[in-house]
Amino acid sequence: MHDVKRELAHLSDEALVALAARSEQSALAELYDRYGRAAYGLAFRVLRDEALAEDAVQDAFLSVWRTAARFVPERGAASTWILTLVHRRAVDVVRREQRRRTEPLERAPEPPGGGAVDEEAWVRLQRERVQAALQQLPDQQREALELAYYGGFTQSELAERLGQPIGTIKSRMFTGLARLRELLRDPGMETSWTPISTS
Repeated sequence: MHDVKRELAHLSDEALVALAARSEQSALAELYDRYGRAAYGLAFRVLRDEALAEDAVQDAFLSVWRTAARFVPERGAASTWILTLVHRRAVDVVRREQRRRTEPLERAPEPPGGGAVDEEAWVRLQRERVQAALQQLPDQQREALELAYYGGFTQSELAERLGQPIGTIKSRMFTGLARLRELLRDPGMETSWTPISTS
């Protein structure tokens, strides 16, 4: 791995995107090493929430992976393209969160006593637990589940995108979901995970 990292370190961002378009995971990892911190900073400025910012960055880099073949260097720098994807995803998350907060209010009035705050804290805790559980899955299972959930891909689309038989994709997703359920039932799971920052 270190040899691969050394080999990629001298490449331009645009060359790394071209390699990512050919399904070179190490190229995507190198792009993340270069821009992950800036991407998180940008997402956090938009979202003001650590967990949501991390989600937005993860989604944006999945988008980099999925759309690398469509990147056109003549239109701008790869770094600008990546950070634009991050910004768009963060804005999408803001809109999604605003919808989540306003839709229940339109259906029924909030009971007195800060129920909305409690619910928001509970939702955030659940999201963090799911993210922590996903990190404990094998890469192939996690990739299939994340692409299906975050990317909205069907099993057939995943099979085509990942170059795997649909039976393999179904098996990965079934096994991954079963393991996810086990992890989320384990009351000690959240204590085994430490967030990046506790501020």
